Formats: sequence, C-alpha cells, structure tokens
Amino acid sequence: MVPLARELRRNMTREEKHLWYDFLQKHPARFCRQKIIGKYILDFYSASEKLAIEIDGSHHYETDKLAKDSKRTYYLNEYGISVIRFSNKEIWTNFSGVCQWIDIVIRNKTKVINNSPLDRF
Repeated sequence: MVPLARELRRNMTREEKHLWYDFLQKHPARFCRQKIIGKYILDFYSASEKLAIEIDGSHHYETDKLAKDSKRTYYLNEYGISVIRFSNKEIWTNFSGVCQWIDIVIRNKTKVINNSPLDRF
C-alpha cells in the first residue's frame, strides 16, 4: 500500500491540492496526506486530533460507494478516528466554510478532551 499512497500523494486531485496547500499544510493541527491506516488510505489525517478528512468526487455518491464509505467510516471510528467528508463541489463553492468546519471540529474535539472528568482528579 505504501507505493500506492506515494502515488496518490504525487497525483492529488485539484480539490485535495487546494485544501492541502491553501489550508491544511499550515494548520496548527499537523496533517499528513494519503496516510495509511489499517487497510485504508486516508486523504488527510491528523494523529493528534484522530481526525480523517476525505474529499469525495461524484463517484462516491453511487450506492455501492456509499456503502463502502460507510464501512470505512465505521472501521476508522472503531479506532477512535473521526471522519469528516466534503464533496469536490464544496471545496470549490464554499472553501471558507469547509475550513471553518474543520476548525470547529478540531476545537470541539479539543474541548471534549480538555473537559474530561478525569481532569478533575
């Protein structure tokens, strides 16, 4: 899978490039591109946040692909990894909203961790 992940990193889609170079690359929560987790290659992954970001082209909205994506999300959730998905269209039509949503998810994950009941002891 490593050669495939490298190939995907070298040949990112336009939408992946836009999100990476214009937002995630400089984000305080460090993200990796095309990260292998188990049997899957994630578009973007932050280990510190246990957060996967997937950019979905139109083929992801076909019935069989929706089922595969659901299975993939379930698998990742079992390892404590949250998954957020954006369509290619969202990247181009609402890029600032996509970036804001990523920040909100990260802020809320951090807030939950920082407000753990175990912190009181």
